Amino acid sequence: MAVLSKIRQRSILLIGVIGFCLLAFIVGDIINHGGFGVTKNVGSVNGTDIPVKEFLEKVNNMQQRQQGATATQAANYVWSLEVEKILYNERFEKAGLRVGRDHVLDVYAQMLGQNPQFMNALGKFDKNKFNEFLVNMKTTNPQQFQAIENEKPDIESSAKKQLYATMLKASYFTTNVEGKARYAQESDKATIDYVLVPYATINDDQVKVSDEEITAYMKKNEKKYKAEASRDIEFVFIDNKPSAADEAEMKKNIEGLLVPKVVYNEETKGNDTIPGFANAKNNEEFVNANSEVKFDSTYVTKKQLPLEHAQQIYSLAPGQVYGPYVDNGFYKITKMVSKKPGASAKASHILIGYKGGSLPDPKITITKEEAKAKADALLAQINANPASFGQLVRENSNDQGSLGTEGVYDDIAPNQMVKPFNDFIFNKPVGSTGVVETDFGYHVIKVLDKYEGVQVATIAQKIQPTEATADANFTKATKLEMDARESGKSFADLAKAEKLTVTPANGLGANDENLPAVGSQRTIVKWAYANDTKTGDVKKFDIAEGSVIARLKAVNEKGLLPLESAKVSVLPILRNEKKAELIRKKMAGTTLDAVSKASGATIATATVTFANPSIPAVGPELKVVGKAFGLANGKTSGLIDGTAGVFMIQSKGIEKAPALQNVTAITTRLNAEGRSNIQTKLTSALKDAADIEDNRHEFN
Repeated sequence: MAVLSKIRQRSILLIGVIGFCLLAFIVGDIINHGGFGVTKNVGSVNGTDIPVKEFLEKVNNMQQRQQGATATQAANYVWSLEVEKILYNERFEKAGLRVGRDHVLDVYAQMLGQNPQFMNALGKFDKNKFNEFLVNMKTTNPQQFQAIENEKPDIESSAKKQLYATMLKASYFTTNVEGKARYAQESDKATIDYVLVPYATINDDQVKVSDEEITAYMKKNEKKYKAEASRDIEFVFIDNKPSAADEAEMKKNIEGLLVPKVVYNEETKGNDTIPGFANAKNNEEFVNANSEVKFDSTYVTKKQLPLEHAQQIYSLAPGQVYGPYVDNGFYKITKMVSKKPGASAKASHILIGYKGGSLPDPKITITKEEAKAKADALLAQINANPASFGQLVRENSNDQGSLGTEGVYDDIAPNQMVKPFNDFIFNKPVGSTGVVETDFGYHVIKVLDKYEGVQVATIAQKIQPTEATADANFTKATKLEMDARESGKSFADLAKAEKLTVTPANGLGANDENLPAVGSQRTIVKWAYANDTKTGDVKKFDIAEGSVIARLKAVNEKGLLPLESAKVSVLPILRNEKKAELIRKKMAGTTLDAVSKASGATIATATVTFANPSIPAVGPELKVVGKAFGLANGKTSGLIDGTAGVFMIQSKGIEKAPALQNVTAITTRLNAEGRSNIQTKLTSALKDAADIEDNRHEFN
């Protein structure tokens, strides 16, 4: 039955693939010609359309450049770029902003500034070298040249954005008056006596907050609690993993490869004896016939072997076998084939660069002759005092990549380093020191160790469920789907009966794809947003790791936050407002002493600053600190509903900071703070103010 089921599944899959291809052909033609009312735009920004065809081409190009990125990740990235491009182009047009060739080359300099191919003798980006490279490429590699030309508009846009941001930064200025005001906020100190009755003195169950009150509060503060459309789902994941019996059977099967086996030979009409793995004459042939991972003849070091089993494998004599063992989801058995010395090395070095060399460091000013003399002097110091090597690295080496390891490079493979360096560490015995010249400068080298390489033959068989287990898991998932649709029982109860966990995924956006525990599942999100999917609907999705049975819990339209999401932040606010009403009744009186006696709270003292509106041992209290700086000395406030509870304060005076004669340091700091991340802040502001129509979910 299981075999027939799989044949049926594959037939359906084949029909589905053919149907999808036909549909893709038809839909592609519809989109290209705008037929059947299908939009040709993936969205618009302030009335400027983003065409589907160009958008999808850019998404495809992005996926090709960023290997491993999902279609949704690429689409979201491209969308962000397209929206920003339109918004900034509007600003550029209003400002009459244009950029020249030098501005564009500055952007290339940022992208390619560390490429030695385009550096001058001072380690700086050389525009002439880059121009020469482009001219040569136009002749030698027209395709690559055209690719660079196609990217020019984006490079020019980047140049304009940088220039525009520079103009904005230049326009941001802190006056001396503002500097003095900030100095006072940071340095003036207000001292107060206060009485505090915390909200925590009233139990939560003593006050009731209704859903209607939460909704009314959100409507009153609509900007703060606005939300895009979203979906809430819950799902069960049935992992199609092998059972304990499956794993035991797999282990038994792979163990069978260790012993001789008699098989019938159709050609000779007799029995043949196939030797076990340890006695196999042709290791490559034996591995490839029995393993899901092909034979690899490469010699490896101990560090390249599976971490938990490296010592046992590395210690094998040629011909010996280790295993079975589990590694990265596979049952494996490994045979030692052979060993050879010097497969990799460990060495430490100090690099002394010189002006005009290949090392891109403008701080290097010494000549080649001076660099050689310095390297020889360091070598003499090291030979006299070997323990000084690490300190000499930190004080002298121009190799930034090895400063953190005191110049050490470990497990160096042959030909990994430039030839003179490579030849020294592999041809000299352990403990040798010397000076070697390369294009980067002079290296003071010490050979620390050499590692023996091993060639192993490994049979690896993936641990996976048997067909019976896979069928049982499939049946279990299908039953849960059908019961959830037809039984009338709650999804949670049905899952609990099967000892399955229900996972919530709330607030899914139209362009989201990730679900907790199961990762990228764009198909499920699209189902939740489909017009024919209704609240309460259940559907099973077969994924690589098993099955997901999803249920749509709620459809949240664009507007206010969903009630359950809003409760996290709004409920404590409204609850504290009601607690404040009860607390105020206890805090009778117009003086601190009277309020203290009436409420049972003690009088405390605190010194605060306006710039840091926080009360020691209490926490942030903006209203209270603000009132402290507004009260005359000796005056008492009314009751204040603070963050932690209800306060009454009495001013003990304000200590003014000494007059500041020069505010340059403060205005400079405020200018830096205001100008930081100005482009990010501008982009966010432009998006908030824009009219953006987003139809991405229709095409992804």
